[in-house]
Amino acid sequence: MEQELETETTPNQPLSQDQVLQAALKLFAQKGYFNTSLTDIKDAVGLKTTSGIYQFFKTKQAIAETLRENILDSLSISIDDIRRRNRKASEQLREIVDLLFKLTDDAPDIIQFLLFVKTEDFIPGSTALLETPAFNKIKRIMQNGIKEGEIKALDPMLAYCYFFGIINQTLIMVLQGALPKSADCYESQVWMAAWGAIAKK
Repeated sequence: MEQELETETTPNQPLSQDQVLQAALKLFAQKGYFNTSLTDIKDAVGLKTTSGIYQFFKTKQAIAETLRENILDSLSISIDDIRRRNRKASEQLREIVDLLFKLTDDAPDIIQFLLFVKTEDFIPGSTALLETPAFNKIKRIMQNGIKEGEIKALDPMLAYCYFFGIINQTLIMVLQGALPKSADCYESQVWMAAWGAIAKK
């Protein structure tokens, strides 16, 4: 296994854009955007100089923008799939929660970067997270749930706040280690609390 790993990271292999993005994602999630330099990213991918990064990205900001775009596009596609598979708002929201908890366990850097790194601080003019296509789709699920009588007659943004306040706070605490087990261990309890906060009785 160790030998396989060594051959994968030999300096003779050409660097890919994806490797740069993966290294940057890990560093941005763990150290923060402002505490990460292009030199850090260069070191993480095993380059001797930063010129190898410039073939893909001219600036650190360009890397962050691409990361955000890729993650949000992927999330938007996943939400489309979820909405196609399920008719009820409760079923759609349950699958979105499943996805977020699975990502927290399997790809924590993605959740850290997506939900808890304030990209508007370093990407001028970027669309607010709640106004991106992925999150507009989640808000529409809330609106439809209210319309269909599954969700209390709340302002849709208030319903979003009640529901995802519980979900996101749990994910933060898992990522920070304040909740010591994997996210999966808490999911059913957290789902019941979050859904209970908005479900029409």
